[in-house]
Amino acid sequence: MLPPSLSIVPASLHVEALEILLLGLCGVPKENLRVHELCLKSVPNLGSEASEIRILCDLMQPEPAWTVRHVGGSMRGAGADQISVLVRTMVESKASKNVLRLFYLLGYKLDHELLRVGFAFHFQRGAQITVTVSSYSKMLKLHATESIDDNVPVTPGIQMVEVTAPASAENYSEVAAAVSSFCEYLAPLLHLSKPGVSTGVVPTAAAAAASLMSFSGSTNM
Repeated sequence: MLPPSLSIVPASLHVEALEILLLGLCGVPKENLRVHELCLKSVPNLGSEASEIRILCDLMQPEPAWTVRHVGGSMRGAGADQISVLVRTMVESKASKNVLRLFYLLGYKLDHELLRVGFAFHFQRGAQITVTVSSYSKMLKLHATESIDDNVPVTPGIQMVEVTAPASAENYSEVAAAVSSFCEYLAPLLHLSKPGVSTGVVPTAAAAAASLMSFSGSTNM
């Protein structure tokens, strides 16, 4: 997997303009995103090293769909330094609704819960690319996915942008190039880079956003 190129953008005008830009670039409708994310950590006596997994529940489905995800460490070495995206191993498995009970029985403990809300685009451009624009809230009450009052925004007024694509050991260089190439098209509003690399909204983002909003015929600034 190639998760993720990251940036943060202020809400309102920039997000709406970014959505318009992505609609044109991706050529597919957006999908609304609402995901309940549970972070579980193993107890000290479960294996020689502590481990962390995430259980995701897609709340946009008619029947909530559960996924177990484990994200490994990032690729290191000369090869990793020469590409502009972060390469990690990621294992995902679909699961039934009693998956949380299973991991409790295995000895895992709930560390924290998050609610992720936003939108996503899934499209093909040299690789199967996914772009998500979303915000995270920490849930203070157990499994309180419906009550906004029980959630605390992790970064108030800020959205996170991620660009990801699946890859194998044989083609990760080509996929990395496709992801990097696509990210360049977002430069009117923001620059995307590896996590840990200083980035953010470009200086001309406000003007670019205003131009996009004007071009779209929208007057809601």
